[in-house]
Amino acid sequence: MSIESFGTRLRRVMDERGPLCVGIDPHASLLSAWGLDDTLAGLETFTRISVEALAETVAVVKPQAAFFERFGSRGVAVLEKAVAELRSAGTLVVMDAKRGDIGSTMAAYAEAFLRKDSPLFSDALTVSPYLGYGSLQPAVSLARENGAGLFVLALTSNPEGGEVQHAVRADGRNIGATMLAHLAEENSGAEPMGSFGAVVGATLGDLSSYELDINGPLLAPGIGAQGATPADLPSVFGSAVRNVVPNVSRGVLKAGPSVPALRSAAERFADEVRAAVAGA
Repeated sequence: MSIESFGTRLRRVMDERGPLCVGIDPHASLLSAWGLDDTLAGLETFTRISVEALAETVAVVKPQAAFFERFGSRGVAVLEKAVAELRSAGTLVVMDAKRGDIGSTMAAYAEAFLRKDSPLFSDALTVSPYLGYGSLQPAVSLARENGAGLFVLALTSNPEGGEVQHAVRADGRNIGATMLAHLAEENSGAEPMGSFGAVVGATLGDLSSYELDINGPLLAPGIGAQGATPADLPSVFGSAVRNVVPNVSRGVLKAGPSVPALRSAAERFADEVRAAVAGA
């Protein structure tokens, strides 16, 4: 029995629930805004409420692993429970861990998040290719084997990223464009969409000089607190907008700790994204 690919599952849930990804980022300032202490108990409450509000509501949830790891093994246990509950509700989980290394170390990172029997098994993982795209091969292989996906940092929204991603190679193509080309090759022939996506910031303005049609998803941070709006998506992503998965974190999470308010905020962003994509 063949394993359904991440790209297939993602296309279906985006069509059903709207193409929105909400981050779960339990940093200290958000915990405080919710009236919670920056403790393991605060983390547990924040995560439980977020999962209750977002599971079955949005297409994708993206936990930021670092905010759980800072509490050690007990924080990771909270993350494991959240991943399991979200996935059992049919919500896809993109683990935002931005792992990147070489050889057996990259393989070990991949096994932590992309091996079916791992307690942290996620539908997709964010990865950094800046030890060379080929260094990601252990993660690419394991993702294919287990029907998971990757989101590769290509054109990120942080201003510091430009010094690497806009650097020009000897062939005249910059590094960000090179990563997009690698991903297009990974996704060649996949239907309805490949499983190997790029992280491309929604705040970057006109990207028409880049080939964003990689036949795979584009995870787009920057909606909400960073200044981009759903209405900006068509002008930024052009013909690739249908495969964009906009990410909102603070824009939704600031509505907590009320579960109905969180759910309402997520649904509003999802509706705005759906309308923007439909009108493109």
